[in-house]
Amino acid sequence: MRRFTARILHFFSPNKQLVLQLEHLLGYTPKHLPYYQLALMHRSKIEELAQNNERLEFLGDAILGSIVAEYLFKKYPTQPEGYLTEMRSRIVRRETLNNVALRMGLNKLVQYNQNDRGLSRSHIFGNALEALIGAVYLDQGFSRTRKFILKQVIKPYIDIAMLESTDTNYKNQLLSWAQKNSFVLTFDTLEEKIEGSRKVFTIGVMLDGDLIETGAGYNKKEAGQVAAQKALEKLKVKN
Repeated sequence: MRRFTARILHFFSPNKQLVLQLEHLLGYTPKHLPYYQLALMHRSKIEELAQNNERLEFLGDAILGSIVAEYLFKKYPTQPEGYLTEMRSRIVRRETLNNVALRMGLNKLVQYNQNDRGLSRSHIFGNALEALIGAVYLDQGFSRTRKFILKQVIKPYIDIAMLESTDTNYKNQLLSWAQKNSFVLTFDTLEEKIEGSRKVFTIGVMLDGDLIETGAGYNKKEAGQVAAQKALEKLKVKN
């Protein structure tokens, strides 16, 4: 009865379209819509912490990590701790989540400054997915959140076999290659600047003191991964 009443109230609200989109995405009708509106609000739109999705992202990240850990623990009863840790890392890493969010169509719902071209280098949609998980938890509780992650995220969008055979930690790949071939490899910060409302870092890959490639991102880790991926392609290093 409560669910039916909530649907009727949302039907006559000015946010009817958002509610319908969320129902399709989540598999249920939200009870407290402001949680979800906050989850979809990137800070490039509203800087105030209380009005953007960064706190919900923090909450969702913790919940996602625990549910993925339980999922892997039960799915692979004979695998050692190291395997479980690595697979969890591959599932919850920003690149994987951003890809999942795009395939879910979450990019059509996130509110962000589309004039800020630098945002295309970031993983704001994957971050928004974590924030959405936080919103689901606050609105529906742990059991519903677990069901959402397993049924709406992992089952349709996470290919465990593919993740097992694909290593997207480009920095580690490059470091391993350099070590095997006796090269001195470093990642140097070349520039820090403000783009829009965000700081953008440029990292350079230095091989025996020579600049091989550069990468940019909203933090040094992200920029380093971009630079490493470009360097691997340029050096024709195969995984």
